[in-house]
Amino acid sequence: MSIRKHLERWCRIDDKVRINENIRLSPVRLIDADGTQVGIIPLDEARARAAEQGMDLVEVASDSRPIVVRVMDWGKHRFETAKKAREARKKETRIQIKQVKLRPNIGDHDLETKLGHAKRFLAEGDKVKLTIMFRGRDMRRPEYGHKLLQKVTEMLAEVAIVESAPVGIVNRDLSMVVVPRRT
Repeated sequence: MSIRKHLERWCRIDDKVRINENIRLSPVRLIDADGTQVGIIPLDEARARAAEQGMDLVEVASDSRPIVVRVMDWGKHRFETAKKAREARKKETRIQIKQVKLRPNIGDHDLETKLGHAKRFLAEGDKVKLTIMFRGRDMRRPEYGHKLLQKVTEMLAEVAIVESAPVGIVNRDLSMVVVPRRT
């Protein structure tokens, strides 16, 4: 299959951009491959100029009248824009929120284990949501949950900063979010 057939197939897939024979309105305002404006010419003449140079005629502005078309190598243009998008995706950082669930009357060793997980998540650059889960009679003493979060904040002070402090008990949970401390 020739390159032009591939390009036409791409054009059918990408309905936003019309190229070559898919451009219908005549006359057109032509911009040459080097960026100079040729002027308003019939569509057939613009297609002929693009074919002479071995390039494609691409619709740039379909809303203006006459429509604006440009002579360019469409395959190369698509490849370069896809390459830039891939590079941008490589450079972007995705911050995840990891959740550590605790109970108000958790044992000291269990708390140290859970906070070890939280420290590992923070070292990896993730945010950590610390949730105190209240069940049954735990709701009678919500201050135990607040004391536990205060203790956790002190234990994580060297590696984390509190981003959102606990506001109150929502759906039997008391939560706060900590973020890694920047060094």
